[in-house]
Amino acid sequence: MSSQKNSPSEDLSSVPNGSKMRIGIVVSEWNGEITEKLLEGAFETLISCGCKKENIIRKNVPGSFELPTGAMFFVDYEDIDAVICLGCVIQGETRHFEFICHAVSQGLMDLSLKFGMPFIFGVLTTDNLQQAKDRSGGKLGNKGVEAATTAIKMIALQQEFEVRK
Repeated sequence: MSSQKNSPSEDLSSVPNGSKMRIGIVVSEWNGEITEKLLEGAFETLISCGCKKENIIRKNVPGSFELPTGAMFFVDYEDIDAVICLGCVIQGETRHFEFICHAVSQGLMDLSLKFGMPFIFGVLTTDNLQQAKDRSGGKLGNKGVEAATTAIKMIALQQEFEVRK
């Protein structure tokens, strides 16, 4: 297994300015030690890219399964440009892991297509706790950073298309 960071998202020089963007973040309380670190990475990255603190809105949900519903509530009740969903699902002894991961990824994709806006999958799906720690600020970086840069880049892409209409 390689410990190489292979994401271009950590180079913030290629990320558009987020000063006029409003971003919702839905955070799973399950595996909170991990999801709080994902949130730290995402929040710090958004700020570093120009987003204003008052334009970053955080809401919690009990677990990763609830992330799509929490994300949908943002569309219903807030004026936002994207929603970042942060969670952590760790493989156990049963197939529960598969059902949760599939439901969350499908739910977020369905929301993206239905509402025509970015719903970012910032959910770790790991075999064990150590892998989750490695990907939430450990030796493999922080997937919260990647989720934040993805949100900004997708908002900017959508805005490019809107300008060309």
